[in-house]
Amino acid sequence: MPLLLVHGFPCTSLIWSHNIEELAAAGFDVAAPDLRGYGDSDFAPDGFYDFAAFNADLTGLMDAFGWERAVVAGHDLGAMIAIDLATRHPGRVDRLVVLDDSMPDLPEAFAAAGIPPGTPKPAVYDYQRRQGLHADELVAELDTPERRRRYIGEFFGHRMWCPPGAFSEADLEVLTEPYGDADRLRASFADYEVVMGARPMSAPEMTDRPVQQPTLVLVGPDQVTLGEHVEERCAIAYPQVVGPFWVRGAGHFMPWEKPTVVNRAIRSFCGDLLARHADSKGAL
Repeated sequence: MPLLLVHGFPCTSLIWSHNIEELAAAGFDVAAPDLRGYGDSDFAPDGFYDFAAFNADLTGLMDAFGWERAVVAGHDLGAMIAIDLATRHPGRVDRLVVLDDSMPDLPEAFAAAGIPPGTPKPAVYDYQRRQGLHADELVAELDTPERRRRYIGEFFGHRMWCPPGAFSEADLEVLTEPYGDADRLRASFADYEVVMGARPMSAPEMTDRPVQQPTLVLVGPDQVTLGEHVEERCAIAYPQVVGPFWVRGAGHFMPWEKPTVVNRAIRSFCGDLLARHADSKGAL
């Protein structure tokens, strides 16, 4: 059973390091690619770092593997890319797994259900403004590999995206290493430029409608980035939602912080697909 794991910022595919082996042992054919511009992937040849561009790469990867359909799990930016993929290419996504409180942007539907708009958190999201509107200046300030890695490491620490002490120094050495390169760091800011309207898109985003595929939602409550009215929003955004389930002791980086919970949840959510896939292979 194909399973595509999609990372976000400030991560690379390394965030799935504690998931790949166990999920493969459960019967999944697992792929955890670096998005264009991240980690070991090439930079965008066309300069686009938007959902449509990312998903053109991901569906191309699926084609290369011979995967007609896959379960898609996403975290952070990867969750929004997965949401877009499920809507843009519905025939390619069997089920969706969202590992935070990401969801389609449905302000009118939320308002009609009596759900108030979220409360802005400028102190938490100041990085979005700098990365989206002043990317070149920020990269110029971060003028050594050590400064660039320290900047990324702050997202795993004092910015309170996760419980204190969730990441050891050894963990941070691994997770921040790809961002020591200035061009890699600059590429990771491109999506924030898209969000802030400072960079063109290759195609409109498709995150303005509910996701029709069955969707498992796991949320780590120990993060200051958490939105409001998550349960009510999920019921509208994901008509076939399972959850949201709150994973105690987890923050924003659940694949690394609580890998056993994530692995077992994905395996259980897709148990019937795994059994069907195993039966079909046995019949060949």
